[in-house]
Amino acid sequence: MNLALASARGVAAPAPILAATGLSARYGHVQALHPLDIRIGEGELVAVLGPNGAGKSTLLRALMGLVSNAGEVRFRDAPLPRQDVVAVASRGIVLVPEGRGIFGPMSVADNLELGAYRLRDKSEFARRRERVLTLFPRLKERLGQIAGSMSGGEQQMLAIGRALMAGPKVLLLDEPSLGLAPRVTDEILETLGLLNREGLAIVLVEQKAPLALKLAARVYLLSLGRIVAELDPRDITSHDDLAQHYLS
Repeated sequence: MNLALASARGVAAPAPILAATGLSARYGHVQALHPLDIRIGEGELVAVLGPNGAGKSTLLRALMGLVSNAGEVRFRDAPLPRQDVVAVASRGIVLVPEGRGIFGPMSVADNLELGAYRLRDKSEFARRRERVLTLFPRLKERLGQIAGSMSGGEQQMLAIGRALMAGPKVLLLDEPSLGLAPRVTDEILETLGLLNREGLAIVLVEQKAPLALKLAARVYLLSLGRIVAELDPRDITSHDDLAQHYLS
């Protein structure tokens, strides 16, 4: 949580692993994200909530350098290059996009291998893959299967698994529950909670606010490309609480 929230709760704020200052983004002449500040602490899970069109996906894309942006993004207090996705990913910031972005014509095994395409240590590759297959046992059963032929939930597991193969320090997730059955959604979010408890910093964009609030240490509310509130999840007890901030 930020310093004000931490002080209010009587706990120490985690040191930032990823922080943006004055971050804005546009698509052509359209300003999709107005200048904002955001920080993610070491080992923290931060949820980003907001209505459709609020700029949530654009925020993640701007942090990754996938969209024309201004401002500064820093990883462990070192500036990240602007609009250089490879350089950003090499620092350990990995995005699981909305729609999953898997390679449908390729096998599950090949998708996982592509997630670690920069890794040359064979023993580390084997360790990461075993970890992914332990987290998502269904992928182990489908290693030879064409990824595009799997169910939506299995494809989402694969998208997250492929991201984990890159050895992320910060995992950015865009709507991981989109289009999934409640049981599968619960399974995936439970796994994300486990990863976070193990120390992985996560930024979670999620339409289903109650699910995100169960996991998050801190919440940013976005509306019309601006942060309208930064909250402790324990202070949000209903959709009315969220709506008051959007309308204020």
